Amino acid sequence: MHTTELTQPKSLNVFEEAAQMGHEQIVYCHDEHTGLKAIIGIHDTTLGPALGGTRFWHYESEQEALVDVMRLSRGMTFKSAISGMNLGGGKAVIIGDARKLKNEMLLRRFGKFVESLSGKYVTAEDVNMSPQDMEYISMETKHCCGLPEYLGGGGNPSPVTAYGVYVGMKSAAKHAFGSESLEGKKVAVQGAGSVATYLIEHLVKEKAQVYVSDIDEAKLAHVSKEYGATVVGLDEIYETDAEIYAPCALGATVNDETIEKLNCAVIAGGANNQLLDEAKHGRILREKGIVYAPDFLINAGGVIKVGIDYLDSFNMDRVMAMTDRIYDTCSSILKQADEENIPTQEAAIRAAMKRINDAKALKASF
Repeated sequence: MHTTELTQPKSLNVFEEAAQMGHEQIVYCHDEHTGLKAIIGIHDTTLGPALGGTRFWHYESEQEALVDVMRLSRGMTFKSAISGMNLGGGKAVIIGDARKLKNEMLLRRFGKFVESLSGKYVTAEDVNMSPQDMEYISMETKHCCGLPEYLGGGGNPSPVTAYGVYVGMKSAAKHAFGSESLEGKKVAVQGAGSVATYLIEHLVKEKAQVYVSDIDEAKLAHVSKEYGATVVGLDEIYETDAEIYAPCALGATVNDETIEKLNCAVIAGGANNQLLDEAKHGRILREKGIVYAPDFLINAGGVIKVGIDYLDSFNMDRVMAMTDRIYDTCSSILKQADEENIPTQEAAIRAAMKRINDAKALKASF
């Protein structure tokens, strides 16, 4: 097992990038025997340990993986801060095809790397990971949450993530349309994974008209059969005549190309880092009059669930109460953005950073 911190890829100055984005630590993890290649990004630990899930993904390059883990870990800092959690922001990526590489020993070896950080980073599940995978990781580290219910954990956080997105979407609808009701609204959901499926369930119960796209035909067939969602093409999802676009797959789907195609009045989804360039594209959305519910604000239900699981004894009533607050927080951020004529993403980041800076001042006063 070998750990190297802040090692520079050929085409990216990691020190400069870490300084610009505010990262405390980047950890590279490699194990020849299991084939493990992973990167752990620790963005900020002012409020508490850096909690964030582990994503198993077949990246095109190691640089792409590094950029992803840095963006995701930064987003986790904002997500925990704006949600009122006493947690910092972290994230991990395991590089490779999960279908071919994922196994018990690779995950346990990754758990050893997590344990070596002595609680500074706390992991949980993310894309291509499950509560059962967390069980393997937990065999080597106590800094792991989202464990299966039969081990006393809270289980899959996706239902709570989806519920937070749902209430955030209702808040954004209230701001855009004057009513929080989604009945009769056309919602274009990009992705048919776990969070997207639970979100679609909420939308269908409220009698919204759902369109969905995904690269996985089996998942599409399931949501179409189970919930009556209309399947559309991967590119067609952007041009769907829908009032609400809900990105629930990977990030950066709101960009120069797609913004020109969108017909929606609201963007509210479960994906992380939805804006390819948060400053530029946040500004363009504002100019076009599209209400953007900041991603790290409304998809925070999962970190609320696993965070409470890790910091305290698991209490679902408390989890749901904190997740319900996403509605009011989102309303407040959207209102503030209007009053100051700034992008909603900027308003949300300001709110998150205020809590972090206030905590720094509090610590400095003793």
